[in-house]
Amino acid sequence: MVTFLSGGTGTPKLLDGAGAVFSPEETTIVANTGDDIELGGLFVSPDVDTLLFQGGGVLDRETWWGIDGDTHRTNAALMDLASAGNLPTGPQYLPKEKQTDGRELANWRRFSGIGEFMTIGDRDRAIHITRTSLLDQGHSLSEATHRLAGAFGLEVDLLPMSDDPVASLIHTENGMMHFQEYWIAHRGERAVDTVEFRGSSSAEPAPGVLEALEDTVVIGPSNPVTSIGPMLALPGFADALAQTTVVAVSPFLGDDAFSGPAGPLMEAVNADPSTAGLASAYPFADAFVIDETDATEFDRPTVRTDIRIDSREDARRVVRAVDDAIEQVE
Repeated sequence: MVTFLSGGTGTPKLLDGAGAVFSPEETTIVANTGDDIELGGLFVSPDVDTLLFQGGGVLDRETWWGIDGDTHRTNAALMDLASAGNLPTGPQYLPKEKQTDGRELANWRRFSGIGEFMTIGDRDRAIHITRTSLLDQGHSLSEATHRLAGAFGLEVDLLPMSDDPVASLIHTENGMMHFQEYWIAHRGERAVDTVEFRGSSSAEPAPGVLEALEDTVVIGPSNPVTSIGPMLALPGFADALAQTTVVAVSPFLGDDAFSGPAGPLMEAVNADPSTAGLASAYPFADAFVIDETDATEFDRPTVRTDIRIDSREDARRVVRAVDDAIEQVE
């Protein structure tokens, strides 16, 4: 039995090769929900959706988000309407008093749908409508995710990290903004002061998550701060990892992140923005998988391979290295 911690695109790319070593029926994936937002009244869970689309064989593998070949007529119509009505089209984070109205799960992550700042496909939007409707019927996020996973034919067990609201908020030189505004609207081009996981102290891991952490855990090459950090901020989560076998795959080639804003975000939380920084980001890790050209040394077992993942074969190679690391520490 193995459990992957997943966020962004790094771990999903690794999961492309997971079947070479791990049986899907014995694999659990815990997905980050700190990036979730409510956009125009619809609850969007990007890191969960990437895994749904990947498992269902419909993921757009050029972008690693959204559905391959999706149309964007609704998004285009929203932009046209905003233009015709002289309405703003950038991210419009709702006022403080609106952030805690209504659906508790959406606390501190609510955006107006006017001039929709995230490009959501039409088929993709059907997922958000279905998820939001299930939530409105009284189902938890875990229950809604289970229904959607069944609809996409997933063989693995997919769990959101929490059924409670945890918002990844980035405090920048231009003020506070949700991670999606920071990364999608501003492309990470804002100096970061600090990162906050609002709501994490009172949130609980979703049903089944702590039990899944009793198995061997693999932290894929996801952003340590905003993809994995929200999970570690949940009460009991890091403690559970300290009690089990954990292998972490580096999202860095030395000092360079594969993709995304991992570097500046690591600096913002006073961690070395490089492979070396994983020692402080993941103090509970029993072993690391890093690139064969990476000179970083750890005081625990380290497996080196070419960790760049551009194909399924690349993913299988890295997963075999993960399996090697697991064998060294179990």
